[in-house]
Amino acid sequence: MRKKVIKRTVTGILFVAAVVGCTLSHPLAFGLLFTLISALTVHEYGHIVNQESNIRMNAMASALAAACLFLATMGHCTHAVDGPRLFIPYILILLYLMISELYLKKPNPIGSWACAMFSQVYIALPFALLNLLAYHHGRGGQIVYNPLLPLSVFIFLWLSDTGAYCVGTLLGRHRLFPRVSPKKSWEGTIGGVVLSIASGLVMAHYSPAMSTLQWMGLAAVVAVMGSWGDLTESLLKRQKGLKDSGTILPGHGGMLDRFDSMLLAVPSAVAYLWLIA
Repeated sequence: MRKKVIKRTVTGILFVAAVVGCTLSHPLAFGLLFTLISALTVHEYGHIVNQESNIRMNAMASALAAACLFLATMGHCTHAVDGPRLFIPYILILLYLMISELYLKKPNPIGSWACAMFSQVYIALPFALLNLLAYHHGRGGQIVYNPLLPLSVFIFLWLSDTGAYCVGTLLGRHRLFPRVSPKKSWEGTIGGVVLSIASGLVMAHYSPAMSTLQWMGLAAVVAVMGSWGDLTESLLKRQKGLKDSGTILPGHGGMLDRFDSMLLAVPSAVAYLWLIA
């Protein structure tokens, strides 16, 4: 048990250090890190769905598509190259995923199509949308890299998870969604949301770009949608009879286990920010 706790702690510290360090250090480091993570997460998802006897999703091509989508969106947001042309490789890979099923003679081509395309909507798109949080127009129309917004989403999620665990452990009595995640409680979830909203006050102090109420609203949206994101991945694992989505992060499971909350939180954060703009 002690070794397991140490392994989990060390992995957690390295994981947070990589996300925070790359996001704060340089936009290129941010881009390369999340290009890799999005591809690995889609590939891991493909390994999970391919456990069905009649589904053979092309996990490698889908992972490559996720990487292309992230890089194309990043290039589009930074105006690095002619925006629309950046998406040509991504479109070609999607076409390949569709056409190749005509020739592979798999037992369930529609299932393989569905899983491959869902991997782009469920995983690749939310990661790509991180770029919309990271880049914005500054004075004179200049593109500015702002690491605070994407990082704040992760901070809100981490604090929400921490608050949910602590409050749930101490006070949890009423199950939130026993069919999908028996250990989660209403008390823990509410505690996590409250802690996340409280951290919005701190973010408002360091970034006057949004009002205090707007920061608190963003924190609430991220925390609530993050809880649903976690439940969504739990439903996937429960249907497949899995405890963890993978083993790439010792003591923490797989990439999906670490980024499940952000898959719904990031698109919701983008929509929220557009609505209040």
